Amino acid sequence: MLSPVPGRVIELAEVPDPVFAQALVGPGLAVDPDRTGAVTAVAPVPGRLVKLHPHAFVVQTEDGAGVLTHLGIDTVQLEGAGFELHVAEGDTVAAGAAVVTWHPAAVESGGRSPVAPVIALEATAGQLTSLHAGGAVAAGEVLFVWNR
Repeated sequence: MLSPVPGRVIELAEVPDPVFAQALVGPGLAVDPDRTGAVTAVAPVPGRLVKLHPHAFVVQTEDGAGVLTHLGIDTVQLEGAGFELHVAEGDTVAAGAAVVTWHPAAVESGGRSPVAPVIALEATAGQLTSLHAGGAVAAGEVLFVWNR
């Protein structure tokens, strides 16, 4: 799984949302994104966009693994404002392909966290290996490996 955005890797427990922090959606990591203007979120894996909202998307791999990328916390309340989609639901994307451009600093200035959880849906924590040690990460850099 690749990092969808540049920033700083944090543990899910640090995400300011109890559903993500307690890994109720699934295991993974999160990225506290750079606040340097527009940021383009990329697909963390190759596959088909089975769900696409301005603030979140799920890419399903050829073998059925679903990976959720959620851009910010409570950003659904923005109803798409400040997010520009580059693809459509149902499209096939390569890992690292542009999906959504957004403005993490604007999300933060609006009182929301721009932290971006990346979740392995229907996985167990034990299936994730090679977790990024934390610190700086570039978009497209490996966050973790999902052993299915």
